Amino acid sequence: MSILFGMQQKTSSLGRPLGLVILTALLAGTAAAEPSAVGRFKDWAVFTEEKGGDLLCYAATQATSKSPSSVKHGDVWYYVTSWKSGQARNQPSFRVTYDLKTDKAPKTVIGRSSWQMFTAGGEAFAEDADDPRIVDALKKGSSLTVSGQSARGTNVTYRFSLSGSADAIAKAEEACR
Repeated sequence: MSILFGMQQKTSSLGRPLGLVILTALLAGTAAAEPSAVGRFKDWAVFTEEKGGDLLCYAATQATSKSPSSVKHGDVWYYVTSWKSGQARNQPSFRVTYDLKTDKAPKTVIGRSSWQMFTAGGEAFAEDADDPRIVDALKKGSSLTVSGQSARGTNVTYRFSLSGSADAIAKAEEACR
């Protein structure tokens, strides 16, 4: 099964295919490079990709549960991305295959900590100042929950395993040093 995702940097669009089996895609009229799988760390995988002269490195995991079960969710991912250029380091984000409601942005919950995110289409990001705390919690926690609302008004909740997250995030960060 092919999985294709777009990824945005918080300040500008940046195409990024992501998945266990990834195909080359066209984005904004230019061919996107095919990512290279770096490794698998329990429930997380690490990829690198050359994009616009910069190396992108990311750790990613798919949702282990999706609710409500009565709707089609498509592919749902949580990932942590770094750019070799330093444009961003360890940027957590959430990605779905539909648009998210902008006035009811998703919330990331790990243990007793939670962070409100902001949306850009089918992606959600935390504020820059929250990124280090989220990544630290991802490395130490056992599970992650993201809840939000689709642009159509459906309340959704996704759960992700954090098994292997610390090693995957470290490997992605190392690959972009």
